This record gives sequence, structure tokens and C-alpha cells, in this order.
Amino acid sequence: QVQLVESGGGLVQAGGSLRLSCAASGRTFSNVVVAWFRQTPGKEREFVAAINWQGGSASYADSVKGRFTISRDNGQNTVYLQMNSLKPEDTADYYCAANRRYYSPPSTSLHAYDYWGQGTQVTVSS
Repeated sequence: QVQLVESGGGLVQAGGSLRLSCAASGRTFSNVVVAWFRQTPGKEREFVAAINWQGGSASYADSVKGRFTISRDNGQNTVYLQMNSLKPEDTADYYCAANRRYYSPPSTSLHAYDYWGQGTQVTVSS
């Protein structure tokens, strides 16, 4: 199985930036899709962004387009989520997810992902 560990969460002011990291381990990652989801208490877990390890094609939720950027570092098996122009509504627990397959475009569905990290908290103050 793929193991995922998130880091980089914290407290930032509205309009600020934050960079989340998702470190993956477990055999090879030549055919892997990696995504970020977020969840607040009492709400459904929602899609944020996803990227195919092979090729680097990406998908974004409409709410974060133009503000968030997902990328990957092949050498360190790490996926990043650069979050700019943060808003209070971005406050949530952010989870990294993955699956050993290729989606075109990268899947926005929670059910497409088999492996999950434990999450990292992001709080944006107003």
C-alpha cells in the first residue's frame, strides 16, 4: 500500500499563503494519481486539486482555481499544494489521497482514491 504523510498546515491571515506537502512512500510511483481534499466539521469532504504523477496533468475545484497550484517532485515522491490568496472559507483539515492508476483528467471523486493521509489543519483568520 501507499503511505501518505501531510505537513505544512498552520495559521495564516486572509490573503496570505501556505504550502502543503504530501510525502508518499511504498514501492514505485510511475502510475499514481495524487489529490488534495479538505473537510470541515459536519461537512462532506470536498475535492481541492489532483495531479497525475506521469505527465503532470492537473484538476482543480472551481473554488480554488487561480489561487492554488498542485505540483510534484519526482525525486522526493512528494506532492505540494501551494495556496495563495487564502480566504477564511479555506479553513479546513486538508487530506492527501492517492491511487495506483492514471486518470485522464485526474479524478475529482473521493471514491477514486484508495490511500489517505491523516490530514493537516489549515486555519485562515479574517
